[in-house]
Amino acid sequence: MLVALLPGDGIGPEVIVQAKRVLDAVCGDALRYEEAPVGGAAHKAEGHPLPPATLDLARRADAILFGAVGDPDCDGLERHLRPEQAILGLRKELTLFANLRPATLFPELADASALRPEVAKAIDMVIVRELNGDVYFGEKGMRTSASGRRQGYDVMSYDEDEVARIAHVGFQTARARRGKLCSVDKANVLETSQLWRDVVIEVAADYPDIELSHMYVDNAAMQLVRNPGQFDVIVTGNLFGDILSDQASMCAGSIGMLPSASLDADQKGLYEPIHGSAPDIAGQGKANPLATILSAAMMLRYSLGKAAEADRIEAAVAKALAAGHRTADLGGSVTTEQMGDAVLAAL
Repeated sequence: MLVALLPGDGIGPEVIVQAKRVLDAVCGDALRYEEAPVGGAAHKAEGHPLPPATLDLARRADAILFGAVGDPDCDGLERHLRPEQAILGLRKELTLFANLRPATLFPELADASALRPEVAKAIDMVIVRELNGDVYFGEKGMRTSASGRRQGYDVMSYDEDEVARIAHVGFQTARARRGKLCSVDKANVLETSQLWRDVVIEVAADYPDIELSHMYVDNAAMQLVRNPGQFDVIVTGNLFGDILSDQASMCAGSIGMLPSASLDADQKGLYEPIHGSAPDIAGQGKANPLATILSAAMMLRYSLGKAAEADRIEAAVAKALAAGHRTADLGGSVTTEQMGDAVLAAL
């Protein structure tokens, strides 16, 4: 099985190295790897954040392990050449429409959560975020208003097939967990959200065993810090999901702990930590590799049919944390490589 390694920018290469060490330990020669540049690194080398050869590798691979993109040196580029366009391009070209972001608090990290320990300990959810629509992919631009003023616009839109497709993923994810799905929208003011809610209700007829609820996004943001234990699976659109999943990460202890999967209809996926490229600490050995290691575990489970190996990795991460290993984001001083060593020792 071929895994495409796309380290990217900032701390991306550092955390990818540790994830590959763990994959080698549990899978041996069962996986092959090819690496390619992406993001700012690719623009500097080849003039584009998603070069044709990188996209070709992503298409050929059975799964993609992605580091991070984002480079301050590229901030002045035209939007279509900025590093972040690489991940958007991969999602679009590979039809990676379903983003799964687990948020679970490891008991050992209760003191690292932004919430009180008695509240934080109940966090165990998955946010299912639609990836191919919404304002990120809608019509956008700059224009001059009737009064002669500059005006920016971004169109939020979904069609009913796009909503139904992600709703099915939400219901199926809930069915594999505790059977509760909360659909998050803003149907009280947005027509796009009203369609979203209507279609989710229609799809619910196929899942009578799942308890469906609805929540406006502003209330959902509040409830994530007030009572996160009420959530099992959340399904929502691209913009709302982007915001809520980052909020959930801090409730669970650190953005450096949370993995993600972006899947197509056939379970081929791109796997990445939800943290950014963190250029301020790049090359210093301070980055937490656990989100990337856990993303590799998700890759084994969802795309490569190796659930037992995924279980081993997740158990090893828990064991390393229980032994007291902490990187700087978790209040410790363990280096990136030392945290990788700790997971390997736990394996």
